[in-house]
Amino acid sequence: MKLLIDAGNTRIKWALLAGDEWLHLAAVPGDQAHTLDARVAHLPAVNEVWVSNVAGAEVARHIQAACAARGWQARFIVAQRQQCGVSNGYTSPEQLGSDRWAALIAAWRRIGKSALVVNCGTATTIDALSDNGEFLGGLILPGIALMQNSVVATAAQLQKSTGQFADFPVNTADAVWSGALHATCGAIRHQHELLGKRDAPVLLSGGAAQPLLELIGLPVDAVADLVLQGLGIISQETGA
Repeated sequence: MKLLIDAGNTRIKWALLAGDEWLHLAAVPGDQAHTLDARVAHLPAVNEVWVSNVAGAEVARHIQAACAARGWQARFIVAQRQQCGVSNGYTSPEQLGSDRWAALIAAWRRIGKSALVVNCGTATTIDALSDNGEFLGGLILPGIALMQNSVVATAAQLQKSTGQFADFPVNTADAVWSGALHATCGAIRHQHELLGKRDAPVLLSGGAAQPLLELIGLPVDAVADLVLQGLGIISQETGA
């Protein structure tokens, strides 16, 4: 039994993988990393723990402590120059976020051709895969909520409120919400155009992905938990 942990800035998610069967998917807010010890206490026997952590050293310590208390060794993945059929085009491959790397590996295993891999969370990442499995590079931009919050925080007359999407908003709440969505969709469409593959799918994942599904205007494959899937693939190909 493998325990897979995706520690992001907004949420920490985990799942159990028994062979090819996914079990016990769960999550906590990122600021509750200190509760992990109690939350994994009831899990069945675990042989391996694989972790993608982009949430910092304190979260890593909580994960390590929860694992050490049960005699588990946590393996924190680092992006490689080549792994699981994907080659890493980053100038310094190890500097690519482990979440982006795992998502790219999962995307390649899923479709095996050129694609955009979009993860929507605290930040939105838009990464390009070629037809031969090469990570060509990608963008990092503020997530949808972060865009909204930054506008409200820096504009004295704006207050945080829930808006609705519109092409031409006629109130401030809708304007802020729609601006964030238009900006994100525009970046995705621009990168898709640069990729030069008209039929290349957009693999869309992450907790903030839902509002984008019907707005992108491109072939979209919505995939839940792409990072966890990538961790599973890495664990299977790397082994003990």
